[in-house]
Amino acid sequence: MVFSRQKFNRYALAGVVTAAIAAGVAVPSALSQDSVIQIDGSSTVFPINEAMAEEFMAANRGTQVTVGVSGTGGGFKKFCADELDITGASRPIKQSEMETCAAAGIEYIEVPVATDALTVVINHDNTWASEMTTDQLKMLWEPAAEGTITRWNQIDPSWPNEPITLFGPGTDSGTFDYFTEEIVGEGGASRADYTASEDDNILVLGVSRDVHALGYFGLAYYLENQDKLKSVAVNGVSPTAENVENGTYVPLSRPLFIYVKKSSLENNPQVRAYIKFVLDNAAQVVPEVGYVPLSDDRYASILAGL
Repeated sequence: MVFSRQKFNRYALAGVVTAAIAAGVAVPSALSQDSVIQIDGSSTVFPINEAMAEEFMAANRGTQVTVGVSGTGGGFKKFCADELDITGASRPIKQSEMETCAAAGIEYIEVPVATDALTVVINHDNTWASEMTTDQLKMLWEPAAEGTITRWNQIDPSWPNEPITLFGPGTDSGTFDYFTEEIVGEGGASRADYTASEDDNILVLGVSRDVHALGYFGLAYYLENQDKLKSVAVNGVSPTAENVENGTYVPLSRPLFIYVKKSSLENNPQVRAYIKFVLDNAAQVVPEVGYVPLSDDRYASILAGL
C-alpha cells in the first residue's frame, strides 16, 4: 500500500474542516450498525484518522467511517456519552473524563499512534521572531498578559513596536491543555484575548493573513502550509521529526492517541479490523501526514495487547 502526502493534504485547505471525511457525512440506511464506525476528537489527530478511514473504507467497501473534529475535550464528552467508537486525543485522558466515562459504564483502551512537535507559527513575512524562548512564550500567553502584553517590542525591545495578533486552540482542545501546561505552567491557564478555534485550519488562515500574528497547533498543519507560515524555534530548536526523535525539541514534543471503546472493540468486528489496520499502517501513514511514527516494535506490541 502506497501513501502520498499529496493525497492527504485536504485538511490544510482554507476553510472549515468538515465533520466527516470525503466519502460523505450521511450513513446509508442499508448499512448495519456493525458496518458503521464513528470517530471524533482532536483536530491534531484528525489527519491520521482521515487518512486511515479513507483507505480502510476503500479496502472494506461495506463499511462507513465518519470522522468528526470536536477537539480532544469535545471528543471525550461524546465518547463518555456513548456516542462514539473511537476518539482522537492530543493529550492523555483527564481524571475528570475517566470518572465521567466510568459513571456511564464506558471502558476504553488507550492506543498511542504518533508523536507530534507542537508548533509555534508566525506569518511567512515575519522577519524578527524566528526564535523564541519558553520564557518569552510564557510572557506572551500567561493570564497576566491579557490586555498588557500587546505589542511585539514588549517581548523583545529589538522587535517592532507593532500589535501582536494571537490565534490558538479553544479550551476543548488537547493542544490548548498541553501548551498551557508546558509553557505557562498550569493546564488551562491562558490569556483569553485571542482568536480561538478547535479547527486548526482557521488558525492557519488567521496567521497567514496577518504579518503581526502568532499561533500554535500540531506539526502537520504547519508542514502543509509552509508557503504561508514560518515555524518558531523554541529555545533554539526547530520543530522537526529529527528533533523529536533525538529528544531535543522540548517541552513541546507530545504523544498522540486514539481511545477505543472496549465494547466496540469486542463486539464490532469492523472496529477491531480498523484498529488493526491503523497499527499495521501507522509507520507509513503517520510521517506522510506530518507526524513522527512510533517504532515498528511499539506498534506490534500495542496490537498484540489488544
